[in-house]
Amino acid sequence: MSKTIIHTNLAPAAVGPYSQAVATEGSKTIYLSGQIGLVPATGELVTESFEAQVKQAFQNMTAVIRAAGADLSHIVKLTLYVTDLKKFSEVNQIMATLIPEPFPARSTVEVSGLPKGADFEVEAIVVC
Repeated sequence: MSKTIIHTNLAPAAVGPYSQAVATEGSKTIYLSGQIGLVPATGELVTESFEAQVKQAFQNMTAVIRAAGADLSHIVKLTLYVTDLKKFSEVNQIMATLIPEPFPARSTVEVSGLPKGADFEVEAIVVC
């Protein structure tokens, strides 16, 4: 799979670890359902901290991507859902340590609630 990062100075620059847009040429597109910070072995939500919940959600997403035969470098689009947009910078810091450059395109949306009382959810589009 080949990723081309799309950037223009005629639109605002990225304000975090993501690209304005990503174009791909590949044979397989995978649309991942949203992942929250559930521990796979127990089905229980991680509750010790927001950071731990975000990291678990990304671990869950990574497991699904690997099961599909891809890796994090194949992500072309992420959608992040948070119940408190004030935690946006914390999510950015965590994401920057997990997702390799060039960063995928991304949207972040504040929502009033998520399944099981989660504070964070991530979904992805992967091309490989």
